[in-house]
Amino acid sequence: MIQHFPYQQLGKADHTWLKANHHFSFGQYYNPRRMGFGTLRVINDDWVAPGTGFEPHPHRNMEIISFIRSGAITHQDSVGNKGVIPAGEVQVMSAGSGIVHSEYNQSDEPLTLYQIWIEPNQTDVEPRWDSRQFPNENNLAELPLLVSGYEQDKDKALFIHQQARIYGGNIKTNTKINVSVEHQAYVLASKGEVHLFDGKHRITMQAGDGAQVTEINSLTIEANKDAEVIVIDAPLK
Repeated sequence: MIQHFPYQQLGKADHTWLKANHHFSFGQYYNPRRMGFGTLRVINDDWVAPGTGFEPHPHRNMEIISFIRSGAITHQDSVGNKGVIPAGEVQVMSAGSGIVHSEYNQSDEPLTLYQIWIEPNQTDVEPRWDSRQFPNENNLAELPLLVSGYEQDKDKALFIHQQARIYGGNIKTNTKINVSVEHQAYVLASKGEVHLFDGKHRITMQAGDGAQVTEINSLTIEANKDAEVIVIDAPLK
Protein backbone atom coordinates (compact mmCIF):
# COMPACT_ATOMS: atom_id res chain seq x y z
CA MET A 1 0.00 0.00 0.00
CA ILE A 2 1.20 3.52 -0.82
CA GLN A 3 0.07 6.66 0.99
CA HIS A 4 1.05 9.91 -0.70
CA PHE A 5 1.93 13.14 1.15
CA PRO A 6 2.23 16.08 -1.28
CA TYR A 7 4.70 18.84 -0.46
CA GLN A 8 1.91 21.39 -0.05
CA GLN A 9 0.34 19.31 2.76
CA LEU A 10 3.48 18.99 4.89
CA GLY A 11 3.82 20.88 8.17
CA LYS A 12 5.32 24.33 7.59
CA ALA A 13 7.55 26.54 9.74
CA ASP A 14 9.12 29.86 8.72
CA HIS A 15 11.72 31.25 11.12
CA THR A 16 13.12 33.65 8.48
CA TRP A 17 16.61 32.10 8.60
CA LEU A 18 15.11 28.59 8.56
CA LYS A 19 12.23 27.41 6.41
CA ALA A 20 11.19 23.88 7.33
CA ASN A 21 8.77 21.36 5.88
CA HIS A 22 7.89 18.62 8.37
CA HIS A 23 6.80 15.15 7.24
CA PHE A 24 6.03 14.32 10.90
CA SER A 25 5.22 16.31 14.03
CA PHE A 26 8.20 18.39 15.07
CA GLY A 27 8.75 21.56 17.08
CA GLN A 28 5.75 23.86 16.80
CA TYR A 29 4.11 21.63 14.18
CA TYR A 30 1.89 19.02 15.83
CA ASN A 31 -0.32 16.54 14.02
CA PRO A 32 -1.51 13.57 16.13
CA ARG A 33 -1.91 11.49 12.95
CA ARG A 34 1.72 12.17 11.94
CA MET A 35 3.87 11.20 14.92
CA GLY A 36 6.33 9.08 12.97
CA PHE A 37 6.43 5.91 10.90
CA GLY A 38 7.62 2.99 12.99
CA THR A 39 11.13 3.78 14.23
CA LEU A 40 11.36 6.65 11.72
CA ARG A 41 10.57 9.65 13.89
CA VAL A 42 11.56 12.81 11.97
CA ILE A 43 11.99 13.96 8.39
CA ASN A 44 12.57 17.69 8.00
CA ASP A 45 13.05 19.27 4.58
CA ASP A 46 15.07 22.36 5.59
CA TRP A 47 16.20 25.57 3.89
CA VAL A 48 18.87 27.49 5.82
CA ALA A 49 19.90 31.05 4.94
CA PRO A 50 23.56 31.92 4.38
CA GLY A 51 25.49 32.83 7.53
CA THR A 52 22.97 31.20 9.87
CA GLY A 53 22.36 27.77 11.35
CA PHE A 54 21.52 25.62 14.32
CA GLU A 55 23.37 26.80 17.42
CA PRO A 56 24.81 24.22 19.87
CA HIS A 57 22.05 21.99 21.24
CA PRO A 58 21.90 18.53 22.83
CA HIS A 59 20.62 15.16 21.62
CA ARG A 60 20.41 11.76 23.27
CA ASN A 61 19.58 8.25 22.01
CA MET A 62 18.73 9.11 18.42
CA GLU A 63 20.31 8.28 15.06
CA ILE A 64 20.41 11.53 13.06
CA ILE A 65 21.10 11.44 9.33
CA SER A 66 21.56 14.53 7.15
CA PHE A 67 21.34 14.35 3.35
CA ILE A 68 22.88 17.56 1.95
CA ARG A 69 20.97 18.55 -1.18
CA SER A 70 22.59 21.92 -2.03
CA GLY A 71 25.18 24.15 -0.42
CA ALA A 72 27.30 22.87 2.47
CA ILE A 73 26.87 22.37 6.20
CA THR A 74 29.54 22.93 8.86
CA HIS A 75 29.35 20.45 11.75
CA GLN A 76 30.98 20.66 15.18
CA ASP A 77 30.22 18.63 18.30
CA SER A 78 31.14 18.12 21.93
CA VAL A 79 33.21 14.99 21.30
CA GLY A 80 35.65 16.79 19.03
CA ASN A 81 34.28 16.14 15.55
CA LYS A 82 34.44 18.92 12.95
CA GLY A 83 33.69 18.90 9.27
CA VAL A 84 32.22 20.68 6.24
CA ILE A 85 29.80 18.45 4.35
CA PRO A 86 28.93 19.62 0.80
CA ALA A 87 25.98 18.73 -1.41
CA GLY A 88 25.92 15.08 -2.38
CA GLU A 89 27.35 13.90 0.93
CA VAL A 90 25.54 12.24 3.81
CA GLN A 91 26.41 12.59 7.50
CA VAL A 92 25.31 10.40 10.40
CA MET A 93 25.42 11.11 14.10
CA SER A 94 24.68 8.61 16.86
CA ALA A 95 23.64 10.79 19.79
CA GLY A 96 23.79 7.81 22.16
CA SER A 97 24.58 8.72 25.78
CA GLY A 98 24.51 12.41 24.90
CA ILE A 99 26.10 14.88 22.50
CA VAL A 100 25.95 18.62 21.85
CA HIS A 101 26.39 19.78 18.26
CA SER A 102 25.97 22.77 15.97
CA GLU A 103 25.20 22.90 12.25
CA TYR A 104 25.86 26.13 10.32
CA ASN A 105 25.61 27.36 6.77
CA GLN A 106 28.82 29.37 6.58
CA SER A 107 28.59 29.93 2.82
CA ASP A 108 27.10 32.75 0.75
CA GLU A 109 24.41 30.49 -0.69
CA PRO A 110 21.32 28.84 0.85
CA LEU A 111 21.69 25.34 2.28
CA THR A 112 19.03 22.69 1.69
CA LEU A 113 18.98 19.31 3.39
CA TYR A 114 16.86 16.46 4.62
CA GLN A 115 17.25 15.81 8.34
CA ILE A 116 16.17 12.28 9.27
CA TRP A 117 15.86 10.88 12.80
CA ILE A 118 15.59 7.14 13.47
CA GLU A 119 15.13 5.63 16.92
CA PRO A 120 18.07 3.35 17.82
CA ASN A 121 17.97 -0.32 18.80
CA GLN A 122 20.65 0.32 21.44
CA THR A 123 20.59 3.11 24.00
CA ASP A 124 23.38 5.08 25.66
CA VAL A 125 26.01 4.02 23.12
CA GLU A 126 29.17 6.09 22.71
CA PRO A 127 28.34 9.15 20.57
CA ARG A 128 29.84 9.13 17.07
CA TRP A 129 29.80 11.11 13.82
CA ASP A 130 30.73 10.22 10.26
CA SER A 131 30.17 11.40 6.68
CA ARG A 132 30.71 10.10 3.19
CA GLN A 133 30.54 11.19 -0.45
CA PHE A 134 28.36 8.95 -2.59
CA PRO A 135 28.16 8.59 -6.40
CA ASN A 136 26.02 11.30 -8.01
CA GLU A 137 25.76 9.89 -11.53
CA ASN A 138 22.45 8.59 -12.85
CA ASN A 139 21.95 5.07 -11.54
CA LEU A 140 20.52 2.85 -14.24
CA ALA A 141 20.20 -0.37 -12.23
CA GLU A 142 19.81 0.45 -8.55
CA LEU A 143 19.87 3.14 -5.91
CA PRO A 144 23.14 3.22 -3.92
CA LEU A 145 22.96 2.12 -0.31
CA LEU A 146 23.87 5.16 1.82
CA VAL A 147 23.16 4.18 5.42
CA SER A 148 22.70 0.80 7.12
CA GLY A 149 22.67 -0.82 10.54
CA TYR A 150 23.43 -4.30 9.16
CA GLU A 151 26.82 -5.91 9.73
CA GLN A 152 27.07 -7.13 6.13
CA ASP A 153 26.79 -3.53 4.86
CA LYS A 154 29.44 -1.94 7.06
CA ASP A 155 32.03 -1.59 4.29
CA LYS A 156 29.71 0.11 1.80
CA ALA A 157 27.41 2.32 3.87
CA LEU A 158 27.46 4.68 6.84
CA PHE A 159 26.57 2.85 10.06
CA ILE A 160 23.65 3.54 12.41
CA HIS A 161 22.36 1.69 15.48
CA GLN A 162 19.17 0.33 13.92
CA GLN A 163 18.24 -2.47 11.52
CA ALA A 164 17.41 0.04 8.80
CA ARG A 165 18.68 0.92 5.35
CA ILE A 166 18.60 4.22 3.46
CA TYR A 167 19.07 4.28 -0.30
CA GLY A 168 19.43 7.39 -2.43
CA GLY A 169 20.56 8.72 -5.76
CA ASN A 170 19.70 9.96 -9.22
CA ILE A 171 17.39 8.24 -11.69
CA LYS A 172 17.45 9.20 -15.36
CA THR A 173 14.23 9.99 -17.26
CA ASN A 174 12.27 6.87 -18.32
CA THR A 175 14.46 4.61 -16.16
CA LYS A 176 12.73 2.06 -13.93
CA ILE A 177 14.37 0.50 -10.87
CA ASN A 178 13.27 -1.88 -8.12
CA VAL A 179 14.02 -1.44 -4.43
CA SER A 180 13.67 -4.29 -1.93
CA VAL A 181 11.70 -3.46 1.22
CA GLU A 182 12.41 -5.48 4.35
CA HIS A 183 10.22 -3.57 6.81
CA GLN A 184 8.30 -0.59 5.49
CA ALA A 185 9.58 2.34 3.48
CA TYR A 186 9.29 6.10 3.32
CA VAL A 187 10.11 7.60 -0.06
CA LEU A 188 11.29 11.18 -0.66
CA ALA A 189 11.27 12.79 -4.09
CA SER A 190 14.09 15.29 -3.76
CA LYS A 191 14.09 16.39 -7.41
CA GLY A 192 12.16 15.70 -10.61
CA GLU A 193 9.08 13.50 -10.91
CA VAL A 194 8.68 9.77 -10.29
CA HIS A 195 6.00 7.09 -10.36
CA LEU A 196 5.78 4.52 -7.55
CA PHE A 197 4.27 1.03 -8.04
CA ASP A 198 3.68 -1.58 -5.36
CA GLY A 199 2.02 -4.14 -7.63
CA LYS A 200 -1.48 -2.78 -6.99
CA HIS A 201 -1.21 0.97 -6.53
CA ARG A 202 0.48 3.68 -8.57
CA ILE A 203 1.13 7.26 -7.57
CA THR A 204 3.05 10.17 -9.05
CA MET A 205 5.42 12.13 -6.82
CA GLN A 206 6.66 15.65 -7.50
CA ALA A 207 9.76 17.25 -5.99
CA GLY A 208 9.30 17.66 -2.23
CA ASP A 209 6.63 14.96 -1.87
CA GLY A 210 6.77 11.98 0.51
CA ALA A 211 5.11 8.57 0.49
CA GLN A 212 4.64 5.74 3.00
CA VAL A 213 4.92 2.22 1.60
CA THR A 214 3.67 -0.78 3.57
CA GLU A 215 2.74 -4.46 3.11
CA ILE A 216 5.13 -5.13 0.21
CA ASN A 217 8.66 -6.50 -0.25
CA SER A 218 9.50 -4.77 -3.53
CA LEU A 219 8.86 -1.23 -4.77
CA THR A 220 9.20 -0.04 -8.37
CA ILE A 221 10.29 3.54 -9.04
CA GLU A 222 10.17 5.06 -12.52
CA ALA A 223 11.49 8.53 -13.34
CA ASN A 224 9.15 10.61 -15.48
CA LYS A 225 11.80 13.36 -15.36
CA ASP A 226 15.41 13.21 -14.20
CA ALA A 227 14.97 12.67 -10.47
CA GLU A 228 16.71 12.30 -7.13
CA VAL A 229 15.06 9.85 -4.73
CA ILE A 230 15.68 8.70 -1.15
CA VAL A 231 14.16 5.47 0.24
CA ILE A 232 14.18 4.88 4.02
CA ASP A 233 13.50 1.26 5.01
CA ALA A 234 13.11 1.24 8.81
CA PRO A 235 11.42 -1.25 11.14
CA LEU A 236 8.31 -0.94 13.23
CA LYS A 237 8.79 -0.17 16.90
